[in-house]
Amino acid sequence: MASGIRAFHPVLGELPAEIPVFPLSGAMLLPGGRLPLNIFEPRYLAMVEDALAGGRMFGMIQPDSLKPGDAKGPGLFGIGCLGRVTSFAETEDGRLAIALLGVTRFAATEEVEMRRGYRRLRVSYEPFAQDLQETDEGIGLPRQGLLASLRLYFDRQKLTADWDAINELDDQTLLTSLCMMCPFSPSEKQALLEADTLTTRAMTLATLLEFGQHQTDSEGSDPRFS
Repeated sequence: MASGIRAFHPVLGELPAEIPVFPLSGAMLLPGGRLPLNIFEPRYLAMVEDALAGGRMFGMIQPDSLKPGDAKGPGLFGIGCLGRVTSFAETEDGRLAIALLGVTRFAATEEVEMRRGYRRLRVSYEPFAQDLQETDEGIGLPRQGLLASLRLYFDRQKLTADWDAINELDDQTLLTSLCMMCPFSPSEKQALLEADTLTTRAMTLATLLEFGQHQTDSEGSDPRFS
């Protein structure tokens, strides 16, 4: 589950202008969220190794089925989220189990030369400067209604949850957690990522949960595994 606790406080001007990216459909990282990943492909093992040797950061971004791909891979959405590796462990079979903390969203401006098989982007963080600002302001989260919709959604999708733990989360952490953990479609995940404000994200989430109550099958994928 995501967490709103940040391990460090980066400055906008100190963030890398070119970043490795991990294109993974259905996996959406939000600022302040924590995403566990199981890395096993050689190119992404190389990417994580390079990140650990540097600033410990890489971006999560989803493939966009409506954009043409090229020799580097599928087309990508224009917005993703920079993450920082906060923990990692190597398994006996050579995989890396890592935890990625969401730092800030980014807009992709240009794809640059690949490195060791993984893709890299030149990015801009300026449109999302608010992601780096700590705030105690309310986000207009309709908490009780949202949790009621969530229970119906989970029942419909045959999902389980630790309701005691969910009820203990503050509003912003709850919003981030639900957006990341619910098995929405890639396009729905992207809509949550691109929401202008936390209030807009909360409204979008409420709409998706309401819509999902009328579906019997989930279109999303588990973001924890590559």
